[in-house]
Amino acid sequence: MATTSHLSSMAMFFISFFVLLMGNAEGETRHYTFNIRYHNVTRLCHTRTILSVNRRYPGPPLVAREGDRVIVKVVNHVANNVSIHWHGIRQLTTGWSDGPSYVTQCPIQTNQSYIYNFTITGQRGTLLWHAHFSWLRATIHGPIIILPKHNQSYPFQKPQKEVTIILGEWFNVDPEAIISQALKTGGGPNVSDAYTINGLPGLLYNCSSKDTYKLKVKPGKTYLLRLINAALNDELFFTIANHTLTVVEGDAIYTKAFDTDKLLITPGQTANVLLKTKPEYPNSKFLIAARPYSPGQGTFDNSTTMGILEYEHPFKKPFKNLTLIQPNLPQINDTQFVSNFTMKFRSLANYEFPANVPKTVDKRFFFTVGLGTSPCPKNTTCQGPTNSTKFAASVNNVSFTLPSVAILQAYYFGQSNGVYTTDFPVEPMVPFNYTGIAPNNTNVMNGTRTVVLPFNTSVELVMQDTSILGAESHPLHLHGFNFFVVGQGFGNFDPVKDPAKFNLVDPMERNTAGVPAGGWIAIRFLADNPGVWFMHCHLDVHTSWGLKMAWIVLDGPEPNQKLQPPPSDLPWC
Repeated sequence: MATTSHLSSMAMFFISFFVLLMGNAEGETRHYTFNIRYHNVTRLCHTRTILSVNRRYPGPPLVAREGDRVIVKVVNHVANNVSIHWHGIRQLTTGWSDGPSYVTQCPIQTNQSYIYNFTITGQRGTLLWHAHFSWLRATIHGPIIILPKHNQSYPFQKPQKEVTIILGEWFNVDPEAIISQALKTGGGPNVSDAYTINGLPGLLYNCSSKDTYKLKVKPGKTYLLRLINAALNDELFFTIANHTLTVVEGDAIYTKAFDTDKLLITPGQTANVLLKTKPEYPNSKFLIAARPYSPGQGTFDNSTTMGILEYEHPFKKPFKNLTLIQPNLPQINDTQFVSNFTMKFRSLANYEFPANVPKTVDKRFFFTVGLGTSPCPKNTTCQGPTNSTKFAASVNNVSFTLPSVAILQAYYFGQSNGVYTTDFPVEPMVPFNYTGIAPNNTNVMNGTRTVVLPFNTSVELVMQDTSILGAESHPLHLHGFNFFVVGQGFGNFDPVKDPAKFNLVDPMERNTAGVPAGGWIAIRFLADNPGVWFMHCHLDVHTSWGLKMAWIVLDGPEPNQKLQPPPSDLPWC
């Protein structure tokens, strides 16, 4: 017969074990401090002062597990206003931590700080964080790495090592000066001077042979590469010469695995790929390369960044006179490759990782996305498409104007008057042949117009590129949600024929997806996250020109379906 003390010891053991299990189930709390500081960096023989987090470029990784609570104190030590966006994090009921300036918060001013506080719910994989004020994300960005919960494994072969690769753009001058000048003159902004791999331009650029990223591997191993496109204005092709990559994840969503020797990654997108190295030492080095995809008519940085994949010699011999294997990338404007590649992405759609695509739709929207014009101020000339117009961009011909206070604050406190309206058009106000000959009048309207959605509304949104000032690809990012890409195509969307071809079984789930140049994309999502959610093109030049809008999702009936109150340290404008 067990003694009382023995029983109490057993009881304490089981209580402790239960608490431990509950602790694991609920996750940990992870604390970070991000100091925004000035930081001198030299690239291409140009030294300039950049803004960075903790004087690191690219910035430090934010690492957490699914279910963890993350608390990041951001302290602004520079003259610029700043805010940080945790790109792809759902922010369920914590919209105050989403980050876009003048949408969910006023920016953090000089010598001020703000604490971002959110829980990572139902997500695991690779995402990114970046500044969300003007063009500051050019140098203020870094990876978010969300590991699976304890005792949960990847649904693919476990890699021997994980490596983060961030693609970016380098400017020899301050990007803030570039966009400021462009908005003043109405012309296109100057393009970047180089692309980078983990902040390094690589072999092909001036003064950059030492500033070349090197990935050192061993034969017969499997590596998980976490690929992130943090470039400001360019979709990028990526490849490793003479190696096959297996895509297993996009935007922190597991995919049905597929092999490819090259990828397209738009700004804001991520991809996890498995690299299986050659079984024997190959007596060669292999170039890693990224260069732009640009199907439009605008100017762009037509250069290539390169790194080197090096195999470790079995006898640790130094590398001498090894053949450098050249990469093979698609043509700059290869829209067919891009279409075929994006169509390969499929959700796992299994019991553990279901594809909960809405099968029925409560509200349908049809948005045109593309370029346009604004008239020059009186008695001035501009450098836009004509000397009397400026470049602009719009959604349904509305060029979005950021207010001088945060939309979420105005919404929460019932003070929308003079800040925003709720009359964003659900379809184009003047239909036309969207991918045919452009209309004579290309001027856009300006406004801070939003769409209001009741909680749990199932939404279908078709986004249609236009030919105004030339067809372009637009990577659209939706804050606060993942969405399912149920269809895409070239030409004008046909509301009668095209929905019959929608994939409602295993469509890819993303937070950023490209509207094809001269084509359309159809997405579905469930509006289950109360708050104000920004949607915009992730080419920053198009965002600056107005290709953006906002959704307002109302509270649901249950306590966990309501926007949380604002934190006490929320910045004010």
